[in-house]
Amino acid sequence: VQLQASGGGLVQAGGSLRLSCAASGHTFGTYILGWFRQAPGKEREFVGAISRTSFITHYPESVKGRFTTSRDNAKNTGYLQMTGLKAEDTAVYYCAASNSPFPIGQNMQDIGSIARYPFWGQGTQVTVSS
Repeated sequence: VQLQASGGGLVQAGGSLRLSCAASGHTFGTYILGWFRQAPGKEREFVGAISRTSFITHYPESVKGRFTTSRDNAKNTGYLQMTGLKAEDTAVYYCAASNSPFPIGQNMQDIGSIARYPFWGQGTQVTVSS
């Protein structure tokens, strides 16, 4: 599967932005969709994931309650809705796909492991001005 993230831009602190992740092919619905970000000089960081049928989502504490991921398998597109943006949210945002099982229970945090995602799109820059 090939992925392309879009929708980034410049937004003021407290504002909102919705990123899209367009996937090629007819198998988008068979992949878990993850979102990550990388700020200059920092490691790539997990910000959300959604299961194949949208039944399960998972977020790290840093964005929980502010970021929401969704998907439309019929349109081969995933989304990351970001609200209450802060200057520290400034980063390049990436979408990624995984064909591994979605971990549940106490292992759910494993969904944030970069190693689970063999497919990556090009990033889109999000800049939050304070």
